[in-house]
Amino acid sequence: MVRLLGGGERYEAWLGWDDHLLAPVVLKLLRPGEAEDERARRAIAEEARVLRSVSHPGIVRCFGADLDGERPYLVLEFLDGPRLSTLVRRFGALAPEQLVPLGLELASALGYLHHEGLLHLDVKPQNVIMGAPPRLIDLSIVRRIADVGSIAGLLGTEAYLAPEQGDRSRLHAIGPASDVWGLGATLYEAANGWRPFRKAAAGEPVPQLTEDALPPHARVPARLARLILACLDRDPAARPTVMELIRELEELAPSARDVALRRLRRRIR
Repeated sequence: MVRLLGGGERYEAWLGWDDHLLAPVVLKLLRPGEAEDERARRAIAEEARVLRSVSHPGIVRCFGADLDGERPYLVLEFLDGPRLSTLVRRFGALAPEQLVPLGLELASALGYLHHEGLLHLDVKPQNVIMGAPPRLIDLSIVRRIADVGSIAGLLGTEAYLAPEQGDRSRLHAIGPASDVWGLGATLYEAANGWRPFRKAAAGEPVPQLTEDALPPHARVPARLARLILACLDRDPAARPTVMELIRELEELAPSARDVALRRLRRRIR
């Protein structure tokens, strides 16, 4: 273990060196206070199982795990790049020519997970590493599509929850469209520099249960803005599917490249 990278309520993330791989890795391990919790141990064991079962260029890889020690941990791929959330916080919104490829890569990863019968359920800028290609990380709350009926509580991050994830009476509606919502919320923040919904007050239900997304910035191309907002429809059935999203983004890709070329020409002049 080289240095602490960060972490969350349940886990710590450390930069490490693997003497077998002869490469840097990320160690995701349970915090000391969580190591005796059987639910936490089951959760990290399930994450290890899921990561070993998937293989996609847009999803972080797992190289190993120790689930029986005092502090169970995963050995994850070290991704050389900032989180999307860090990039937006430091430098502001992404340009359209960056947004379209980002959307395509993330939609590809989600489409693969859905094909494998899995839901990510926590798509957000903090869980996107801006490498080449961008990668989805943190599969700690992944659920099988076939098992959504057993979900009994709220799963995910409040600011990016699909309405059906944030309403206990609608948990049965969780499905692939919930990940489309997360992708829409992620692209909205990347395109505008702010989150699509205001922050809920303490004890207040999440605003996305009853409110529409905030108007996007005028600089966001109209067609791209409409596509992102379609992902944030409160009705899961009204959101585009991942494949529909990919087709729309592929049609937008040439125009995004044109914007990049025009900017380059202006700089040369």
